[in-house]
Amino acid sequence: MNNIRNRWVEGRLAAALRAMPAVCLTGARQVGKTTLAKHFVDAGRPYVTLDSLDVLDQARRDPDSLVATPPLVLGEVQRAPELTLAIKRRIDVARRPGDYLLTGSARLPLLKAAADSLAGRAVYFDLPPFCPREWAADPQQLRPLDALVSGSLGPGDWPVPEDLSDKDTWQGWLLRGGFPPALELAADVDRDLWFTGYVQTYLERDLRDLSAISSLPDFQRMMRLAAQRTGRLLNQSDVARDAGMSHPTCHRYLNLLEAGCQLVRLPPYASNPTTGLVKSPKLLWADCGLAAWLAGISDLAVLKRRQDLGFWLEQAIFMSLQTWRSLDVGRRRLYYWRDRSGNEVDFLLEEGERLVALEVKLSSQATVDDAAGILALRRTLKNRSATELPGAVLHGGDSVRTLAENVVALPWRWLFPPLVG
Repeated sequence: MNNIRNRWVEGRLAAALRAMPAVCLTGARQVGKTTLAKHFVDAGRPYVTLDSLDVLDQARRDPDSLVATPPLVLGEVQRAPELTLAIKRRIDVARRPGDYLLTGSARLPLLKAAADSLAGRAVYFDLPPFCPREWAADPQQLRPLDALVSGSLGPGDWPVPEDLSDKDTWQGWLLRGGFPPALELAADVDRDLWFTGYVQTYLERDLRDLSAISSLPDFQRMMRLAAQRTGRLLNQSDVARDAGMSHPTCHRYLNLLEAGCQLVRLPPYASNPTTGLVKSPKLLWADCGLAAWLAGISDLAVLKRRQDLGFWLEQAIFMSLQTWRSLDVGRRRLYYWRDRSGNEVDFLLEEGERLVALEVKLSSQATVDDAAGILALRRTLKNRSATELPGAVLHGGDSVRTLAENVVALPWRWLFPPLVG
């Protein structure tokens, strides 16, 4: 890569290492975990990775010897989940903050061995792919989102898009995604080769570490079908039928994609469990570039011909929302909301007791009708006033204006700075 970008979560990782004996950083391979972890490597904190066959063999044969001299940075620990039992024993003998920084290409809480052994001893961080503003090294980070959630967003606090001449910048970001190597590649043919190799590595290496798969072609076909459904409600029966596999097999494959930090199942917000709400999760991908490649979207021309462009815009915006969530995993949550009458809200951002509703529109104009889902959600939340459930319609124009009580129209284009290269 031409430049090493700082990750916004680095300060929170440093704070966690001062408080907890173990800190776990998980994210898909190539997302930048090793680069970030090595910021904490010094003479007293060596880095070892289970990608090394010698280290992997030691982790499986004699794990206690591998973790006997903390502080350590241990990479790709999902390759030997039993290693966490040795870390537990060491922590219980001498509990000291910052002894272990663990990285892995799988969500450790979803791996039973790791979840059981490090309970109460570790704090977990997800490292998602870069969102556009993080890649652009924006010093303001996503603070306008913070202000929106906190209710302190005032006139002029939401930034004006930097490039008013190109409303389709998001499409370029969608195709590149958030993996640093892919972001560096401006040519479509180069990215095609990179994503081809990435999927091959994931199927032939990382996936085999997580589970035995009887048919890799079947698994890859299911990945492509899931990519075609991005931004939509997940119906596992439909995916299984279209993939020509049993429902239990499809369920297991989707779980593996989620554990492997590739897939995100956005949960529904249960505003009132007694009402007729849709309870299926919404399917999204951690990386929009990978999702687009799997769906056969090879370039801008192919993307512009899609009839489901609005769903892909949601997927692109989700990249920023998941980064926002990852900066405070203890208090921040993401949801969507939909009732059986068809009223829906694309995203709900929750921080502590604060909740804000976001509706995403592809058009350059936002109208009161676009806020219908937000207003419908308010009617179901009888214990919340309009000031307690602010809402925003994110649109493709440049204007900021009020649509309804405490509902504003905001340009989503601010989330996508001009692409370089």
